[in-house]
Amino acid sequence: MMKNGLTVEGIKIGENNPPFIIAEMSGNHNQSLERALKIVEEAAKTGAQALKLQTYTADTLTLNIDNEDFQIQDAENLWKGNSLYKLYEQAYTPWEWHEPIFKRCRELGMVPFSSPFDETAVDFLETLDVPMYKIASFENNHLPLIKKVAATGKPMIISTGMASIAELDETVRTAREAGCNDLILLKCTSTYPAAPDNTNIITIPHMRKLFNCQVGLSDHTLGIGAAIASVALGATVIEKHFTLSRADGGVDSAFSMEPDEMRSLVEESKSAWQALGKVTYGPTEKEKASLKFRRSIYVSKDITAGEAFSKENLKIVRPGYGLEPKYFEILLGKTAKTGFKKGTPINWESI
Repeated sequence: MMKNGLTVEGIKIGENNPPFIIAEMSGNHNQSLERALKIVEEAAKTGAQALKLQTYTADTLTLNIDNEDFQIQDAENLWKGNSLYKLYEQAYTPWEWHEPIFKRCRELGMVPFSSPFDETAVDFLETLDVPMYKIASFENNHLPLIKKVAATGKPMIISTGMASIAELDETVRTAREAGCNDLILLKCTSTYPAAPDNTNIITIPHMRKLFNCQVGLSDHTLGIGAAIASVALGATVIEKHFTLSRADGGVDSAFSMEPDEMRSLVEESKSAWQALGKVTYGPTEKEKASLKFRRSIYVSKDITAGEAFSKENLKIVRPGYGLEPKYFEILLGKTAKTGFKKGTPINWESI
């Protein structure tokens, strides 16, 4: 049985709450701690509830080798021409920055957490009392890392980019068997940026049913359309890369949100969640006052007692204080019990 939700540092995450919005800093600090702290401050102003880092070094991710295997050569890749090692050197967040960034987040009411990329990163994050963990799409097959994170007993978010159902089943079973009781999966398309027509968010409810857990969206598309649509499909978490300004450049800036866009995402995702409501028919409490503006049957021409009702002296009009329009044909030919002035609503006592 899927739990209704979980609470992280006082913030509830689940279908009974507005979507949990994560601002992903990634490498958008451009190797400046001052800029990193400014990103935290601007993210907090937008209303995002969490800020996420990535905890790795070039050496914990890859080898310092420049041969073809370690080169990014895909023609459409944002980072084409880099070696993996050089890209990660440029993008990583220095580990000594984590503590001041986490501190600033908590001062501003945000949940700080990170994606560890190897076991040493988990050990380091534990010293900072990280409240939850995120497994990146490129690590969702790294079962030793997943076991290590699950063993902390803390909530775990796993991005599902590129993973088949069989791989996800193995990942989820590994996490649960190793001690993870609070698991959230994020539908993700691991292209940067991602195209809406390659995002397939209709997978969200299927994934939720298949793995019996909360599901959200790690969104690399531009704009907020895919993210808002995901809320209607049951997404409880939305993660977006965040920067101060795309014009400033940086490894992830091209597909990152600026503050005004993140603020719009926070506001509109909450509105989308509120609009879901529940399955209901008939007037809501607030609609009942509008019932009087429906049509009903009224006298459209003065009628004398004993006169027959006809299409000449009755009319279906607004407001709705008379009999419903469905009774119009039944009334035709019936005689009036008393005289009626034009503008009088007809009811059964009128016959």
